[in-house]
Amino acid sequence: MQRLDHFPQIVPVGLTGLLVRFGDRLSESANRAALAFRAAVEAQGWVGVEETSSSLTSTYVRFDPLDFAHADLKARLQGLLAAGDWYAADPPKGRRFWRIPTVFGGQAAPQLAEAAALAGVSEAEAIAALSGARTRVLTLGFAPGQPYLGELPEAWNIPRQSTITPQVPAGALVVAVRQFVLFANASPTGWRHVGQTGFRLYRPEAEDPFPLRAGDEVQFYAVSETDYETMQSRDPSGNGGAVVEPIR
Repeated sequence: MQRLDHFPQIVPVGLTGLLVRFGDRLSESANRAALAFRAAVEAQGWVGVEETSSSLTSTYVRFDPLDFAHADLKARLQGLLAAGDWYAADPPKGRRFWRIPTVFGGQAAPQLAEAAALAGVSEAEAIAALSGARTRVLTLGFAPGQPYLGELPEAWNIPRQSTITPQVPAGALVVAVRQFVLFANASPTGWRHVGQTGFRLYRPEAEDPFPLRAGDEVQFYAVSETDYETMQSRDPSGNGGAVVEPIR
């Protein structure tokens, strides 16, 4: 198995959790491993495993201590780790590709020019690069259903702001450190607001309240403000004009 330094490693999280860590910083291979390993754990159907989730670089497993001791579940996880090279594993099945219409810049997203300057490109070049990028949902976090997406090209390894923007609206697309975040709720942020969507990330009325899943791929394609407003008025579903298709 390919290893990154002393990874993967398994560490306890309280009395009922184990964390399988594939790295201590974001990389494509560590995120791929976390997603694939989580899917593999779920496929085992182990009685007593109550929940799994993934972060940028780790897989979390919560279990019932009446069914497993830490040592017993750790041994099973170590056996599964040894079964393959998780850093090169295929992404989990059932992923989707979302195309989400986005207004870049202007009053809707006022920090595009600042972000473009930090990336060393013009505003037009920034829109072309950001709207053309096909990014992966690396993990969900911070707010219900809220995705971190990446990785963007190296030019977009721009720093967070030194001060906080008091609030961006729900559906705001922000950028920093080669990643997008799409906001589920109005929120303060230290990332730069470069795009605006009408996509609802948390839908409590739906059978599946979180439309995006870790591993899905997303393109935020550029539209005019006029087209954006038209799409919102014609799409009461919360998709904001987005379209989705399975990844084969």
